[in-house]
Order: sequence, then structure tokens, then C-alpha cells
Amino acid sequence: MSDELAVLELLVREASTEQFETVVSAARESGATGAGLESLERAKQLGLSVRSQLERHQQREAALTALVDTARDLAAPDDLDTLLDLTTRRTRLLLNIDMAYISLPDDSAGDVYIRTADGHTSAISVGLRLPSTGGVGSVVLSDLAPFWTPDYLADKRFPHSGKIDEVVRTEGLRAVMAVPLKVGTRTFGVLYAAHRNVRHFKVDEISLMSAYGRLVGAMVDRVLRLERATAEGADFRRRAAAAEKSLAGLEECSAANRRLIDQVLGGSDQAELADHASRLLDGAVRLCAADGRILATSGDMPDEHDAMLAATMNAHAAREPVALGGGTWATPVFAGQEHLGTVLLHPHTAFTDRERQLLPQVAQAAAVLLLLDSKAAIAESDARGELLDDLVASPPRPPQQLQKRARRLGVQLDTPHVIVLARAEGTMGSKGAIWASSYAHRMGGLSTMKNGCLVLLLPGKDPGASARAVSGKLSPLLGLPVTVSGAGPVSATGSVRHGFLEALRCLDAMTVIGATGRSASVGELGFLGVLLSDSPDVDGFIGATIGPVVDYDRQRSTELGRTLEAYFEAGGSPTYSAERLHVHPNTVTRRLERVAELLGPDWQEPERALDIQLALRLSKLRHLLGESRPQPTVDGPPAQDT
Repeated sequence: MSDELAVLELLVREASTEQFETVVSAARESGATGAGLESLERAKQLGLSVRSQLERHQQREAALTALVDTARDLAAPDDLDTLLDLTTRRTRLLLNIDMAYISLPDDSAGDVYIRTADGHTSAISVGLRLPSTGGVGSVVLSDLAPFWTPDYLADKRFPHSGKIDEVVRTEGLRAVMAVPLKVGTRTFGVLYAAHRNVRHFKVDEISLMSAYGRLVGAMVDRVLRLERATAEGADFRRRAAAAEKSLAGLEECSAANRRLIDQVLGGSDQAELADHASRLLDGAVRLCAADGRILATSGDMPDEHDAMLAATMNAHAAREPVALGGGTWATPVFAGQEHLGTVLLHPHTAFTDRERQLLPQVAQAAAVLLLLDSKAAIAESDARGELLDDLVASPPRPPQQLQKRARRLGVQLDTPHVIVLARAEGTMGSKGAIWASSYAHRMGGLSTMKNGCLVLLLPGKDPGASARAVSGKLSPLLGLPVTVSGAGPVSATGSVRHGFLEALRCLDAMTVIGATGRSASVGELGFLGVLLSDSPDVDGFIGATIGPVVDYDRQRSTELGRTLEAYFEAGGSPTYSAERLHVHPNTVTRRLERVAELLGPDWQEPERALDIQLALRLSKLRHLLGESRPQPTVDGPPAQDT
């Protein structure tokens, strides 16, 4: 019984296993046999079992204590990299193991990479990419449970990867245990514990690593939430700062808008508005009308005005400031859907959000100003249009009344004017009428709209030149082919209607002969113009067509005109012409060469030849009528023809 008490004393002293064996050996040497020796052996075994259980409890308690300490340490980091680095270091301490590392999957690349490692010597380094289809990690990610092997390269229970095996071989690793790292129900990585000797992991160690993996997952979730919250807080602060800045900008825009509108309503003109905008925007400012006219400029604006205006179409489409190049910006001036013009800005410094916000405010003030100006202009334009309506009306209005109205509007009807009609091949809309009113006002004339045609009465003596000028400006503005005719000049109120009718007939004739989209005057249509004219200028037509030939014959007593008649009557044959004239064919040829020198080398072109034949016939007819016309006498009525 004393020997059994000795076993209990050994337990109390936490004796080693050899000391327990010494008690049994001493009893055997003292002659103990039979039941006594068996009882002592039994007591020794029970003592060793109790001692082993106490050691396991102590180890578990120590592991739990270490886990609690680790949890306390893991709660400190606020960023993911620091947390994962601490995780691998603590893993080595918890298991007293050579190496620990964490791999994370990369779904976009289809592999995994080492995010952090501790205890490595060469091969396993942060950022190393490995296949996701082999190794113990693939088993863990597939089963979502821990997996361990006492000897990695010799174990055939899992699929191997050549690259992973090479890394394990280079690092000299043997025993490997892997546990999943989870955030909630989602596995985001794998924690590895590796030893460079063969090692059979105990159940307590596997349980500890599983608990540790769950703890790390919770801490990672905390850090990720904290990072998201920090990012959201930073984003909220950025948005709050941006909102504060935007609010300050809106307040500045509102104050600027009030000042600009007050200035416009207070009677400021376009130049004063441009000056105020130039100071507000710290740059050169130019206000342009819808047709490109410069209304006002303040500051040194670049010279490429036409090129800048051609580039403003993007601004018109976007209805916001658009860069034109060279540091110049443009914003359109709109009133509803009506385009009134453009504001150009060439800032002295870089174009910022402040200018981007203030420039539309200037455009809005310009719209109010242009609308106010247009109201007055519309009233004057209506009066000018009504005057032109009355000038071309039938029956005609009293000339004295028309003259008074014209003088009030600054139009001198007693000076030469031309009539220009324009018809678009499509819908002209109000844009054409607005342009015509502005153009006529600048030119000192009148404009109106009749049956879809623009009618302009413009100062001048050359209806063809005026028609071409109108065509050159109106067609690009409308983006449509525009047919333009001209007539005149006229210099009396009563002749305006006649000029209008001539221009209208000319316009209709151009449409009939397929000359749409072009411009011409009655006088430029040759014999067709003679037919269209209210008072045909036959002498002018003859002079313009064959005048050099007539003058040559008169001055030298030659027969070039008669030769031309014979030539056309003979169908263009010099031989037959010679027979009709009773001269040698060479004579006809020399005369025709002289005609070519006088009329130009293209005198035989079909259109030109037709005009020449008509002029020859009219000249002959005028000559015959002149010879047969009775001559007046001084003391009596004209003699009667017999």
C-alpha cells in the first residue's frame, strides 16, 4: 500500500515518466510478486494516464491562452496587410512551427497568390503566383475544411502540381496543414502552417488551427468593414467638400446672374455687357449674333473669328461651354429653342470650373439683352416689311405716302435700288426671315416674305451682284440650296412693283430651266431676260450680244453681220454661206475669224449662238421698222403710210 501511495506522491510532484518506472523497478527488486506487484503496476499506469491528461489540459489551456492573446493582438491592426502579417507570425508561435503563409485566390487570373508569409527562406515570397488546381489548398477551397499531411511530397491523397511541389521542395517543407479563412460564409483565402520535418499534427492542433482560422476571418471581416467605413467616410467628406464648393459656386453664379440681369434691365448695351463679362471672367469676351456678326468685343480676342465661329456648332448642340482650340471657349445664346448668338471667351489664365459655371450666366444675360433688342428690331422690321409689301402691292399705294414712310425709316427710294427674290429648296422657317431683315437693315434696304419667298429691296445698280451676295450668305446659313433672282435697278416708288414682277418671272424661269440653287438677274439671262422684262431693253440686248460686230461694220463698211446671218441660215457651212453671199469661201472663213476675234472663241456654242441669232434678227427688224416709221413734220401731223 505504501508503494501505491508513492505513485500518488509522484503525481503530486509532477514527476517524470522515468521516476514512475523507478518505483515499480524498486518493488520488483525488493521481492514483490503476485497481486502486490500487479497492483503497483496498475497504479503506475493510472498515474501516468492522469499525468498525461493533466499535461493535455495544461497544453490546451496554454493554447487557449495563446489564442486569447492572439485575438487581442489581432484586434489592434486597422489595415488588412498588417493583420495578415500578424496572423502568419502568430501561427508559427501557436504551433511552434517553421513557416506560415496565406494564399488568396485571384478569380480574374484563375490562380492564387501569396499575400503574406513568415519563416520562408527563398521560394515562397509575397506576390508569388501558384496554380489553383493542385496542392492541399485546392482541397481546402473545395471541401471548406482543414486538411493536413505529415509528409507533403510523399502524400498521394491530394492532387499535386509541379510548380507547387517545386516550391515545397525548394523550401524543404514536409508537414503542411491548411485551414480555410472565411468572412461570414465566404471563403476568401487559405492559412498554411508548414514544418521542415515529418510531423503528425494532433487533434488539438488541428482544432486550434480551425478556431484560429475562424478568428482570423472575423478579424479580417472587421478590418474590411473598417476600411469600407473609412473609405465611405472619406468619400462622404469629399462629397461634402465638393457640395460646399459647388454651393459656393452656385451662390457666386446666382449673384453674378442677378448683377448681369440688373445691368441689362437697367439699360446697358451690348458693349457694356461685354465689358462687365470680361471683368467677371478675367478674359477677352466677344458677343456674336446668330449670323456671325460681331456685336461687341471687350479685350484682346484672337483674330481667327470665322474659324472660331465655324467650330461653335458643337457648343450649339451641347448647349454648354465648348473648347474651340487656342484657349478660346464658346457657349451658345438661346431663348427657348431659338438660337440668338454666341458668347466667346478667351481667358487670361486657365479655364476652370468657375468660368464653366459663370459663362452660361453671361450667355443668359446676353439672351435677355438680345431679346430686348430684337423686340425693338422686330417692331422696326415689321414697319419696313409693311412698307415693302405696299411698294409691290396691286393696286399701288399713293407715292407721296410711301415716300414719307420710307424717309421715316431712313430709306431713300429716289436712289437706285435692286429687287432680289430668294426661294429655298426646302423649309426656310423663321431663320431666313430673321436673316433677311437683319441683312436688309444693314444694307439700308427693306425685306419681307411673300408666298415662301424672301423679297429684298437693296440699294445698288447691279441686280446680279446683289443676287449672288444674298445667295452666298443665305445658302450656308440655311444649309439648303437657295435660288436667287435679281431685277432692276429701280429709282421710283411706282417702279418697285415692276421690278418685283420681273424678278419673280426670272425666279420662276430659273426653276423651269433647272437652275435651282443658283443666282441670276434678268439681264444675265440673255434673250430669256428680254422676254421676262416688263420693259424689254432690246437695244441693250443687241449691244451686249453682237455690239462689237455692229460697230465694226459701221466703222469699216464691212459685212460681218450679213455674213453671220448667211452662216446661220446655211446651217453653219462656210461653203453654202459663200454661195448665198456670192463670195469665195475663203472670204467667209476670214470674216468668221474676225467675228471670233470680236465676240470671243465661244461664239458658236449653242446657247451663245442662239442669243447671236436672236440679236441679228432683232437688229434687222429694228432697222426695217426704223426705215418704215413716218417722220414727224414741223407744221402738221405725221404723214400717213401709203
